[in-house]
Amino acid sequence: MKLITAIIQPDRLDHVREALIQADITRITVSRVTGHGRQEDIEFYRGQKIAPNLLPKIRLDIAVNDEFVDITVDTIINSATHNSGQIGDGKIFITPLEECIRIRTRERGGKAI
Repeated sequence: MKLITAIIQPDRLDHVREALIQADITRITVSRVTGHGRQEDIEFYRGQKIAPNLLPKIRLDIAVNDEFVDITVDTIINSATHNSGQIGDGKIFITPLEECIRIRTRERGGKAI
């Protein structure tokens, strides 16, 4: 099992969500977050460095069984990028998921996902 965390542009959320549904990946968690990456350089104001502004982003958390990792990642990449691909399109992090427990039934592991 893996936990896929994707940080994407807010305007791409509907595209990504629809693409994931088409790929039969329907269990996702969406959070509104802020952050900055390479898309904004450090600015100077009166000779002082100013930290970049935090920009609105969307965080998707998707727990998947191992056989769905590549499908999920490819779907996010294909639907989250703008036409030309640009700085700020986002990032995807894949981390091992040690355990998953469905609260209602107490199922564990891949069945709980």
